[in-house]
Amino acid sequence: MQKVGVVLAGCGAKDGAEIHESVLTLLALDRAGVKVRIMAPNIDQFHVVNHSTNNEYKSKRNVLSEAARIARGDIVPLEDIKSDELDALIFPGGTGMAKNIFNYIIEGPNFTVIKDVESLTRDMIRKNKPIGAICIAPVMIAKILQNMNRGGKVTGGFDEKISADIESMGINIKKVDARNIVVDNKNKIVSTPAYVEAKSIKDVAIGIDKLVNKVLEMV
Repeated sequence: MQKVGVVLAGCGAKDGAEIHESVLTLLALDRAGVKVRIMAPNIDQFHVVNHSTNNEYKSKRNVLSEAARIARGDIVPLEDIKSDELDALIFPGGTGMAKNIFNYIIEGPNFTVIKDVESLTRDMIRKNKPIGAICIAPVMIAKILQNMNRGGKVTGGFDEKISADIESMGINIKKVDARNIVVDNKNKIVSTPAYVEAKSIKDVAIGIDKLVNKVLEMV
């Protein structure tokens, strides 16, 4: 049975993982009959946001314990997972991902990726194992490819700033809507813009279904 890792950045689009994207990814994988390993880094969130008011709380929350809400408790620390245990890896997005797992929202295109996530992703790429990148996640994949001195191709949807920042890393852009995917066959990377572009959950679902199916086809 194929084993697919899903990396969550917390729980909630504005300060963690985008919940719709995360659940739709898990649903597509379950329907495909694969074994899923849900994981998250055991670190503090960048901040905590009230999703109804956009106000920031002064409290602290842990990315792993927040992601466990989506995983219904069936989750492991990302730092405990090795690439040899996985056949593929998928990253749902969310603005919080670009604060907690990589700091693009804070630092712009000169951002960094947390060590354990970059290490696992590099290993997957080196071993020619497929990766799915959803929403803002292609920005992180572009940075990792740049750090590996590799070219590649992803989507940033039709967002001009995201697309320009990805291209500044030496990675090609293909603009597609939320119902479609971009496939980098050389690196085995599949991306879809999801809520970077989507106005409805059904469009996100169509794109994520296509992404999951393509990732599994590449295993």
